[in-house]
Amino acid sequence: MHQKRVTIKEVAAAAGVSTQTVSRVVNSRPDVASVTRAHVQEVIDKLGYQPSKIARSLIRGQSYSLGVVSSSIGLYGPSLVLQGIQEAAVEEDYSLMLNILPDAELFDAEKTLRDILSYHVDGILWAVPEIGQNRDLIQQALPTLTVPITFLNVQPRPNLVTAVIDNKHGGRIATRHLIEQGRQAIGLITGPMKWWEARQRELGWREELMANGRSIDESYIANGDWTPSSGERCIRMLLEWHPEMDAVFVCNDQMALGAMKVARQMGRIIPEDLAIVGYDDIPESPYFSPSLTTVHQDVAEMGWQGVKQLLALIDDNNNLGMRSVVLKPNLIVRGSSVCGEMAQ
Repeated sequence: MHQKRVTIKEVAAAAGVSTQTVSRVVNSRPDVASVTRAHVQEVIDKLGYQPSKIARSLIRGQSYSLGVVSSSIGLYGPSLVLQGIQEAAVEEDYSLMLNILPDAELFDAEKTLRDILSYHVDGILWAVPEIGQNRDLIQQALPTLTVPITFLNVQPRPNLVTAVIDNKHGGRIATRHLIEQGRQAIGLITGPMKWWEARQRELGWREELMANGRSIDESYIANGDWTPSSGERCIRMLLEWHPEMDAVFVCNDQMALGAMKVARQMGRIIPEDLAIVGYDDIPESPYFSPSLTTVHQDVAEMGWQGVKQLLALIDDNNNLGMRSVVLKPNLIVRGSSVCGEMAQ
């Protein structure tokens, strides 16, 4: 037999206060005396009262749900973004409506937004990587949007509220580390160049080399696709073209894994002959052989920040003062780039 749900009236009667006072306590309103708040909360805990989200929605005219549009959740980064979004939503007592695009480049933006809005969400979080011209598709549909929207890890633009990782900075600190280790011929294995993130990491490599008086040789660049097999292909090509290459910045850890395997097969000792730096700091990176020096980016924090920005817009839809949140990645130094293990 199911236990009967405790009502707000029963809490009010047991606490000897009005239902309005109970409501103020539940909703963390400041206009309640601290002694009263503590007493009412004690009664709530004792009776096991659970506020009705449906009732709250009806009273405030909000659904307390957020629409999330995502893709590529099989990749490490996007999956962690969703983890951060989920944590922030739970913290704020919001539910999520998830819409996963089968193709991040080709989609009907208007239909996607209509589908999300049909659930009467209070706002939308756009967590689709910027690939090719896909950002233009959603921007064309924005004028008809009736709820606030925030964007994650896209190129910041005027009048868009965004939360981003500074991928260019990540590329620079990876390359700077290799220069500081005395490496002279530093190659690059990029991600797919249709991705904005991949282009930013490449730009960081270029800028840091130029800042240190190094010339850019385009033949030191090989384009991967985030997979370990592309890391294998790219490092083989680079080492065949440039047997003198003594370092490589690989734009994600999965490709770095493939690169390390083939480099060893080609007779290179890591890091003595070839220093390698990855990007992402996946959980397995300390267990590579040798352990992988990599750029750590807190993409879960980016998802969390995106939710906070969206809720601020929901509270004040005219808040034009909102700015992009830019999160700086940091370098985790391990054994793949320095002689002698220096794990942090």
